[in-house]
Amino acid sequence: MSLDTRTSGALVDDDSSLLAYVAGGATALSLSLCVVGVLTLFGVVSLGTTISGVDVFAVFGVGFALVGLVLVGVGVASRAGVVDTKPDVTASALPAVVFGLVGFVVASLVSSQTLGFSTLWPVFGLLGAVAVAAATVFPYEDLGVTIPAGGLALFTGVTFLAGLITPSWTWQPVAGSATYTGTFVVPLLAVFVGLIAAWVGAEAYAGFGTRGRQMGAYLLIGANAVGMLSLLVVLVAFVVSKGLAPMTRGIQFGLFWEPVTWFYFPPIEQYVVFEGPLVWFYWPFVMEGVALMNDVNGIFPAIVGTVWVVAGAVTFAIPLGVGAAVFLTEYAERGRFTQLVEISTNGLWSTPSIVYGLFGLAFLVPRLGNTTSLLSGMLVLGFMMLPLVVITSREALISVPDEYRDASAALGVGKWETIKSVVLPAAMPGVITGVILGVGRIAGETAPILLVMVSDPFPSRATDVFAPEFSFVSNFPFVHAQLLDPNALLQPTSALPYQLYAIITAGVGQREAFAWGTALVLLLVVLSFYAVGIGSRMYFRRKLDQ
Repeated sequence: MSLDTRTSGALVDDDSSLLAYVAGGATALSLSLCVVGVLTLFGVVSLGTTISGVDVFAVFGVGFALVGLVLVGVGVASRAGVVDTKPDVTASALPAVVFGLVGFVVASLVSSQTLGFSTLWPVFGLLGAVAVAAATVFPYEDLGVTIPAGGLALFTGVTFLAGLITPSWTWQPVAGSATYTGTFVVPLLAVFVGLIAAWVGAEAYAGFGTRGRQMGAYLLIGANAVGMLSLLVVLVAFVVSKGLAPMTRGIQFGLFWEPVTWFYFPPIEQYVVFEGPLVWFYWPFVMEGVALMNDVNGIFPAIVGTVWVVAGAVTFAIPLGVGAAVFLTEYAERGRFTQLVEISTNGLWSTPSIVYGLFGLAFLVPRLGNTTSLLSGMLVLGFMMLPLVVITSREALISVPDEYRDASAALGVGKWETIKSVVLPAAMPGVITGVILGVGRIAGETAPILLVMVSDPFPSRATDVFAPEFSFVSNFPFVHAQLLDPNALLQPTSALPYQLYAIITAGVGQREAFAWGTALVLLLVVLSFYAVGIGSRMYFRRKLDQ
């Protein structure tokens, strides 16, 4: 109703009223139709699936027609004073923009596809957008949002029920272009119209006005959060369902007795052997490479290559990034130099990965043996990760309160000791967060390592980088000791992203199941990196709170 205080004709005057029940029911029905649309898009259900004896397509038609009638009825009842609401004089700009865009699309499609105005459809689209936006802005808020939303839902429901769009419907906008089918368009419309109707239904449920807009915003934000989490769960579940069987194929394990130790016992002139239980475990997919005689080909060399390249990139990027952040935050004067560094780091972080790969191919590869190598991959991915480490470390250092620094200085502690003992420990959770984000980006990169690191996508042996040695030699300093094999760092190696790319694009004799198993292992490797980072962050936070 209007903004005056008339309530004599109101049937209800609180939120547990008929308005709340009707608008809440319309909102719940709209969200249900939206969820069913999402399930249909992902193939969980089909348009022919029956719900209580009625197929999903008919449910969409009847449901949206009912929602449209309810929303229009709620708006008219509010304007007539039948229910007690507090609408504003006009709707906000957001509904006008949203419904204006909807009007543009609908008017353009009707004019071009139904009326045959193949060249004048932009004019009709603009006229439709202006008309719908005006119909949203000029009336009171209750009519301005419910009439367009209810009309859209009613139009969608009638379109389905009248058979204008059916599961067997197809549409090709231009000859030779993509063809859109009803099995895709119907659930897509259900998701979009369901969200719009639920948004307006939530506003009506709260009585319009400021409270109604807040309720609508809560619904959209909540739907967005649920959608993101659901997408993550669906993505992981889909990869697991596809890749679990090939990843676990051929696993063997057992328990048997084996000699543990033995020694020679002179009195009996025989060896005494002590046996003990030993668990035997064999997982060919993650313990073997690709070879002609293997019963089950595996990806062990690619796993090792991925772990080494990420470890090398992190080892290269973290000291440089954190050191640069400490200098820029604690020592450098705020001026043009620091502004230039900020612009540069932001630009480097947004640089496409293929550009880093080309840089490594042109600059690093000729200087590191003139061939692709693991070291080149480490450096290129380290360059990619470095800007994010600098950015997040700077923000973490800036967020440390100045009182920490002042208190340390008041105790006579030097600047470097303050940074090392006070500032850095307080900023460490934020620094590790940046490292986690950086690892998440570089661990799945394909383009840079394709140019600078790999050669054979399906090697049979892993690169043996960890090769500890200790021996006495005749030359000074008379001792030879090494932990890593420098020759292995200069050899090409494979990695999980590149191996997956090679399977998908070239095949190289591998089956699709092998690709899904590789994708699942890559996902687990990245999640393990995340777990290590999150565990480290929790440790430093707990240590900081002590």
